[in-house]
Amino acid sequence: MTNGDTPAAALFAAVDERTAAGIAAAVSRGIRSGTLASGTRLPTVRAIARELKVSPATVNQAWRALANTGAIVARGRAGTFVGQPPPSGPGRPASRYQRLHPQSDSAFRIDLSRGTPDPALLPDLTSALRVLAADEAIDDLSATYLGDAALPALLEIVRADWPMRAERFTVLDGALDAVDRLLAAHVRLGDRVLVENPCFPPFLDLLARAGARPVPVSMDESGLLPADLAEALRRHTPTALLYQSRAQNPTGASLSARRVRELWSVLAHDRLLIIEDDHSDGIAHAPLRSLGAKAPTRTVHIRSYSKSHGADLRLAIVGGPADYLDPVIERRMLGPGWSSHLLQRVLAHMLTAPEARHTVSTARTEYRTRTEILRKSLSCHNIHLPHTDGINIWLPVADETSAMISLAAAGIKVAPGAPFEVTDHPHTDHIRLTVAALHRTDIPDIAAHLAAATTALPTYRRIRRT
Repeated sequence: MTNGDTPAAALFAAVDERTAAGIAAAVSRGIRSGTLASGTRLPTVRAIARELKVSPATVNQAWRALANTGAIVARGRAGTFVGQPPPSGPGRPASRYQRLHPQSDSAFRIDLSRGTPDPALLPDLTSALRVLAADEAIDDLSATYLGDAALPALLEIVRADWPMRAERFTVLDGALDAVDRLLAAHVRLGDRVLVENPCFPPFLDLLARAGARPVPVSMDESGLLPADLAEALRRHTPTALLYQSRAQNPTGASLSARRVRELWSVLAHDRLLIIEDDHSDGIAHAPLRSLGAKAPTRTVHIRSYSKSHGADLRLAIVGGPADYLDPVIERRMLGPGWSSHLLQRVLAHMLTAPEARHTVSTARTEYRTRTEILRKSLSCHNIHLPHTDGINIWLPVADETSAMISLAAAGIKVAPGAPFEVTDHPHTDHIRLTVAALHRTDIPDIAAHLAAATTALPTYRRIRRT
């Protein structure tokens, strides 16, 4: 079959990522759309490799994953043919988020890679805007350049359950903006910063841009390991500790009260800056445990609302010592100045309105339910995961690339584990998946594909460096 033949041309045109996962996803997409009908003879491995300018081993890896799902069938010398389309979940309209990203999402029937909340479980912004539209005081905001960066009414609400005594508060444009500004103000070229391993990838990117060196500290389901933290402090002289206090991304780990005491016994005699990111307030079941309760004079606590109330609010409350926050506030006045007081009023309303509070509570319960259904479904395949929190699951696999190819062949996208790893050669491979994108009726089928992916191996031998 030549490239001029319709099935081959359609296949080659559909491959937008020349990796084994990309090829498997393109074939799976073609089968689902009907472009590659059942029984269609596919080009040879060498022909595909030559056309796409990849190695035959890459194509073989994709073929193996597709064959495992029944999407393609090898018939010896007769060639390889399209099988039956892999089963898909019950038909339903695409979510709003999928409609906003049709190009990247079109390759997969289910996208579990994003780490974002379910749009259907976010509070209704329009109701808050309608209430505020009747408030005549809003008219005064449009002409105001001076005054407090943080709306006093909003700070009054968050102070009620702030985890520590904070000398200064401000409002910034989300958790990453807060971390970025704190690092810019207090971390210098060559400084060492302690981070969780695995770690939220943007934290590592921000440290790299600052010229700082991340020092990995291992963790379990209760957070940072005290012995590893002590060893990192002994071997290095870190400037700061940056970590997520609960529903950690990607592992879902949350600090326990006992772990806070253990960590404090290690940190008590150091003077490093502690930056806590509580990115899942509202949707996390674990109670908030803060090192700031032990060290309020050197802890900056960040609470963001993107997961619970909507990313487009772009708001995070930041509280901590004046010595650490005043430079951030003063520098920001030379740029954007403040986060929109109108959006701060919207958030303040949503934090107190019964309907919005009920929606957030419902989301918290629903995310836990989806997680538990998935855990139980995976246990039926002899895969047992710890009880964690939030919207992400950190799934160990035999080989990350093979697992992603296996899932791509089934039309499922997950996040690779490597970007979360601080070290170049982790001892075990993982993938991250987001339960927020799951629907309950799909979970048993997805669990079966995940179970198969955990044991998928490369077609070539990979030497793991230690």
